[in-house]
Amino acid sequence: MRIIGGNLKSKEIIYLKSKTTRPLKDFVKENIFNILSHSKLFKINIENSNVLDLYSGIGSFGLECISRGANKVTFVEKDPKALEILKKNLQKLSIENKVETVRDTIINFLEKQDTEKFDIIFLDPPFAEDEYIAELKLIFKKKIYKNNYIIIIHRERKTKDKLKNILNPLLVKEYGRSKIIFANF
Repeated sequence: MRIIGGNLKSKEIIYLKSKTTRPLKDFVKENIFNILSHSKLFKINIENSNVLDLYSGIGSFGLECISRGANKVTFVEKDPKALEILKKNLQKLSIENKVETVRDTIINFLEKQDTEKFDIIFLDPPFAEDEYIAELKLIFKKKIYKNNYIIIIHRERKTKDKLKNILNPLLVKEYGRSKIIFANF
């Protein structure tokens, strides 16, 4: 597993082999960042952005954002083993000063959010879980996004997500087993 673009390009990152986490594949990650950089559907500038990486696992999405010039990434993960690997990756890449790591459930984290706003919100919940729907509703209620923002959700391709009346999908892409949803409220 590696960083695929930016100033940390080609740097190896440590990953966790586990049944509870599945790192974002390089091919999928590369396509997400190509879309973010070149799509005319939304205008998101990764450089100087404030990123929220929910269900961050080992942090592959947020690490890629830092490599590409994000101002700050907030990683939220409840699995202590995944968080330990994430912290090792941050030390290895010497980027601890651009991040905040939070060990908590997504709901608890969101309920405490009052002032920070994000340009990019990335959710990568377990494929079998649909609790993220309640989390999306809380993100909307708390308005923790800036005026120009994007929500990106990584799901299993065959998942029938009940996002109608919650999100406005702008683009949905499928890559192998993965489905990536780019949306806003």
